Amino acid sequence: SSDLLMRLFLTAGVHAPGAAIPRMIEKIREDSARSVIPGEKAVLNAHLQKRRGDGVRMNLNHLGEAVLGEREAEGRLATYIQDMEDPSIEYISVKISTIFSQISSLAFDNTVAVLKERLSRLFRAAKQHHYVRKDGTSTPKFVNLDMEEYRDLTITLAAFIQTLDQPEFQDYEAGIVLQAYLPDSFEKQRELTRWARERIAGGGAPIKIRIVKGANMEMELVESAIHNWPLAPYDNKLDVDANYKRMVDYGMRPENIAAVRLGIASHNLFEQAYAYLAAQQHGVNESVSFEMLEGMANHVWRALRDTTGEEILLYAPVAAREEFINAIAYLVRRLDENTAAENFLRYSFNLTSDAPEWAFLRDRFLASCRRKHQAGTTPSRTQDRRTETVDEPRGPFHTGEFANEADTDWSLPANVAWAAEVRDKWMKRPGNAPEEIPVVVAGEAVFSGREAVDCIDPNQLPEKVVPARFALASAEDAARAVATAKADPDGWREMPHVERHRILSAVAVELRKARGDLMGCAAANTGKVFTEADPEISEAIDFAEFYPWTAGNWEALPGVTCRGKGVALVITPWNFPVAIPAGGMLASLAAGNTVIFKPASAAAMTAWQLCQCFWRAGVSKNTLQFLPCAGSTVGSQLTRSPEVDYIILTGGTDTGMSILEHRPDVFLAAETGGKNATIVTAMSDRDQAIKNILHSAFSNSGQKCSATSLVILETEVFEDPHFRQQLVDAAESYATGSAWQFRHRMGPLVHPPKGDLERALTQLEPGEEWALKPRSVEGNPYIWTPGIKWNVQPGTYTHMTEFFGPVIGVMKAENLDAAIDLVNQTGYGLTSGLESLDAREQQIWKERIEAGNLYINRVTTGAIVLRQPFGGMKK
Repeated sequence: SSDLLMRLFLTAGVHAPGAAIPRMIEKIREDSARSVIPGEKAVLNAHLQKRRGDGVRMNLNHLGEAVLGEREAEGRLATYIQDMEDPSIEYISVKISTIFSQISSLAFDNTVAVLKERLSRLFRAAKQHHYVRKDGTSTPKFVNLDMEEYRDLTITLAAFIQTLDQPEFQDYEAGIVLQAYLPDSFEKQRELTRWARERIAGGGAPIKIRIVKGANMEMELVESAIHNWPLAPYDNKLDVDANYKRMVDYGMRPENIAAVRLGIASHNLFEQAYAYLAAQQHGVNESVSFEMLEGMANHVWRALRDTTGEEILLYAPVAAREEFINAIAYLVRRLDENTAAENFLRYSFNLTSDAPEWAFLRDRFLASCRRKHQAGTTPSRTQDRRTETVDEPRGPFHTGEFANEADTDWSLPANVAWAAEVRDKWMKRPGNAPEEIPVVVAGEAVFSGREAVDCIDPNQLPEKVVPARFALASAEDAARAVATAKADPDGWREMPHVERHRILSAVAVELRKARGDLMGCAAANTGKVFTEADPEISEAIDFAEFYPWTAGNWEALPGVTCRGKGVALVITPWNFPVAIPAGGMLASLAAGNTVIFKPASAAAMTAWQLCQCFWRAGVSKNTLQFLPCAGSTVGSQLTRSPEVDYIILTGGTDTGMSILEHRPDVFLAAETGGKNATIVTAMSDRDQAIKNILHSAFSNSGQKCSATSLVILETEVFEDPHFRQQLVDAAESYATGSAWQFRHRMGPLVHPPKGDLERALTQLEPGEEWALKPRSVEGNPYIWTPGIKWNVQPGTYTHMTEFFGPVIGVMKAENLDAAIDLVNQTGYGLTSGLESLDAREQQIWKERIEAGNLYINRVTTGAIVLRQPFGGMKK
């Protein structure tokens, strides 16, 4: 029995996993075969023939999560085309995330263009191959586009319409799903219907809309919570049910259903009965199909078929033995949905005409019918937050509570249009006159008489585009800046904290207003892609709200007096040109210090834009002074000055050690580097591990101190050819190039590779091989594709050296303890990652790993204010 097998598995399985695990998986396959059809051809065809005999149509869905790389995507597309060639298959459902691995809401036009080309190949195959129904009629194969997460709603609709708008598909009927739990869906249904009616009027074929409730609620809840976005779906079942009926009512109108046939997909008998009666009332039964899940409630569809005589279509998940891991995820989702407190199936097994559950469901049904006439149709997220003017602070100064700033939601078309406007403004041309950026010292902005340095747009090389030129501070400027900061002529130190807090909350407002300019400037100055610049600006806003709030908490302590240290020198890098400078300046200002800001020369243009937010908000140019300068001369003069009370440094280890050598008495807060690793054990979710590794290693072109630089695989994973193939495919598919082209996920480096990074990108060490060799692209020495070194040896240059670029070294470890030893040997301890689903392994790793920020089954980058304090140990 299943119970006996489970007991044996739990007791003896750990001693003989090679025998126990395959038998356990096979038993799960057997027990779930009613709900997940085995994908092996003989078994699948036998099941299809059985259902054909039952007079039931079948809609096949090959189970599988979103693909990671383009080779995998092409493989999935080939599978779908093979389905079209199979005489026993009539109808399939396809998710766009399985045929394109690089879907991007921001790169909307490119994403839709790629999907259009791939859907065209699939629709073409569907047209060419006909299915012969039981009654002898022959019909083209049918393709239905499934709907996934909210992010893909607009993309899926656009790809569907643009593909079918091509002349060769005017006479082809295809389908698409709309989810009633999204408020947006009713309006999208109306848009589709208007388009389909025009298509019919022009002699084209109708389309089909399959109406479902929606199956990704848990994922949408997590997504909204992580990003601080409004929840995309309705937050209660009553509104979902009302929207479902509203969509059914609209779709059943004769003038609409002639162009848009309906699939009523639900296991709720109330929904099926309502739709059946509506179809009868309008006389449109021939244009409606009633649809349910294979194996989920067979008695329900049989009763519906036998009572009404209507066509039944079963949505049938399919998974071959090697794909069965995907079926487990599917079954868990179905179990979660169907046992929810308000789900009809929870009660359907015991319903009788006098059962209290029946009355409860009847009342909910009647309430949703009433509500459908009252519920609005305004979608949850349609407004464009990024072009609004935010005139009032909304942080803890006013609310008493801290909440993280939300990143831009790129799934909203209005935000994509806004990003294009930002690009038009900041993508300068060779003929444009560069902006002149002055030094700001003692309240004065001075440009003339100083050496000036060009800011070169790294995206457009080899064509030289200079959007700005900045002045370098002289030794006299530095001396004057220190004297002014010491004197504090505008009284920042003596200002009551509540007034400082008011001004810094105004800085948060200015940062919100400047989001587009900061994002565009960071792209022009440092090559940062928009999707990575945007969360950095959110982090800066968080600093502006959080630091003065925290300082206020100290101020409020009874018997405690707080004062700043005096003069702050904030030295920042180029890899985070907004967030890191903002953090150093805001922490200093919140505590009542005056600030001398020395930005990295490679990010001076963005630093200038950032400082203007401070000055516009009311921080004076005596309180915050702007001093780009040469680090070895004027910069050294600043760090050695005894009038500087403390230094905040984000930069190289050598710089930090040099500062302490010359000023051993100075208070130095330094974050200097990382050689971070992600360990992947045999107990990991390997698809998830690859996805997390790629983001950790290659976001920001690998130019993060927190980036994953080493990947240490337990032997079983290292020797798994499928894991290596997937990792390489996914990295090779990572679109790389100019930040001005939104399809690129990885932009240019800040400098052409040199030193350690150049060696890492171009040379192998003993024992290593290239799993994926990096290359320079577009004739631009700043732009390099991802690189993967395989079989890195312990103690070697690749193992022990920080590279700060888009290359990872993959190592093999016999077990978890050996992997941890390899991580701890590097001498660095900033971030570290573990990919393992085993709680015992997680505990061992947490106890032994030597790093400041630990990440389990997630990316090793992207710390967020208050959620994750950021810092490390060792180097």
